[in-house]
Amino acid sequence: MANQLPRLHNALWPGLVGKGSPGAEPLIPFDTMLDWTAKASVGGMRFDGVDVILAAPHIDINARPDALKRIAAKVAKRGLAIGSLVAPVWGGLGGGSAMGSRSDRAKFVTQVRKSCVIARTFRDLGVRQGGVVRIDSADSPANWLNDPKGNTKRIVATFREAAKVAADHGERLAAEGEICWAGMHGWKSMLEILEGVGMPETLGFQADLAHTYLYLLGWNAPEQALLKPKHTQAQFWKAYQTLTDALRPWTFDVHIAQNDGTVHGSGTHDKTGRHCLATDPAGKLDIVKAAGYWLTEGGRPMARFSHICWDGCMFANKVLSRPKTWNDILATLIRVRDAHGLPW
Repeated sequence: MANQLPRLHNALWPGLVGKGSPGAEPLIPFDTMLDWTAKASVGGMRFDGVDVILAAPHIDINARPDALKRIAAKVAKRGLAIGSLVAPVWGGLGGGSAMGSRSDRAKFVTQVRKSCVIARTFRDLGVRQGGVVRIDSADSPANWLNDPKGNTKRIVATFREAAKVAADHGERLAAEGEICWAGMHGWKSMLEILEGVGMPETLGFQADLAHTYLYLLGWNAPEQALLKPKHTQAQFWKAYQTLTDALRPWTFDVHIAQNDGTVHGSGTHDKTGRHCLATDPAGKLDIVKAAGYWLTEGGRPMARFSHICWDGCMFANKVLSRPKTWNDILATLIRVRDAHGLPW
């Protein structure tokens, strides 16, 4: 019998992130991303759900209950569920820097509070059974470098306040490990923040295979690099073991992805670990093997993950529009689950 857990989700934010700004590709509507996900099929198996971003025009952070009910109905009609939600904590979307002014930090926490309310609403509507609310520091490594100790201290304080809000709503927060976020741009810096907040039941880590690959190379934190640009496979897996052993205990959410060892930015999004097609011949990762470092411990699958999600952030629109893209992604997720999942 094939493994049934974790459930297999697709991220819908590739229709928005890095899109819509001058010089960037057009936004892709929520319904279109939802349809592309629902139509994917491999051997009769389909995606179980979607992870979403709480940003218009997909899901407005200020959406009223009736609008959320309509969104839930759209998802359920296609036989899907909602898992994790990305909180729009950035200044351009109503939030503010987690290391910014008192006003900025208050806006950050407010956006987390609104996101938790929406997450709970989707639970109450029966379309969401698991997942987290995803956050980041909403600022850049360049700004963080102006005052590393002080900025880390402010991020920790903001994240702790946000985590208290999440706990009050029965939610968990996952900080996205990505080289473009202030104070989270290196694996040791990320660990310092997680330990500084000290709320492991409520604030954890979101591991993305593409982004954490750049942690190994120390792209925005050279002093934290575990690998040199030219390295052997044996050196890679030794470094990967070090990375995952440090961050796995904190990990709430896992994004399956491929990376070719380069960075990429689009629109207003800073350069970060490039997401590649699941079948990209330039991909550096053995996806199934790498996923196992996050999903298992001591050689045994962990039951803590209700789902895993494919993140195709900043894929070109023409790539997103191809059915083969989604079928290849789904096939990869199935292989990951078969290798590291649970039968129930």
